[in-house]
Amino acid sequence: MVIARMVAGAGSALAMLTLSGCGMLWSCTDTTAERGEAGVRVDIVDESGRPVGVTAEVTGWRREPHPQVPEEGDQIHFDIRFEGAGQGSEPAVDACAVDEKRVVLGCHTVYSLMDIGREGTYTGDEYFAVDRPEQVAEVLLIPNDQSEHDRRTCEDDMKDGGGAHPPDIPTPGEQL
Repeated sequence: MVIARMVAGAGSALAMLTLSGCGMLWSCTDTTAERGEAGVRVDIVDESGRPVGVTAEVTGWRREPHPQVPEEGDQIHFDIRFEGAGQGSEPAVDACAVDEKRVVLGCHTVYSLMDIGREGTYTGDEYFAVDRPEQVAEVLLIPNDQSEHDRRTCEDDMKDGGGAHPPDIPTPGEQL
């Protein structure tokens, strides 16, 4: 009789632990957002593909040495404008130098917070190096928001990681 009560008590304790979540296995899943269509002007989207209310535009670009390291040769110097940024929305996008076939020669993440301007519009310029700057035909923006989100994966942290993540930055040789 005592053993039956102990078994029944243990079952009740297990049921309470399970209901409280202590005994359950974590169900962690990672997903990567689909990369949006690159363009000179893009509406920035979150990991679910919904617009965040901010547009980014490359307003011009040129090949020239960076003034602080001219010995490194030509880099890609481009001007960018973010419209609608501010009030808690400070997205980042990947800017990619591509050849005439839209093959990536190099990319650089641009943060709207780094650029300055009037409220709601941020303008600025950035430099980045590519292996063959003479082959650059244009600079395109990837519309996926790359701002600092919690990027922990299930592999990093089974309990708090997971969820939707922005796509990785394009690598040289990829076609946009």
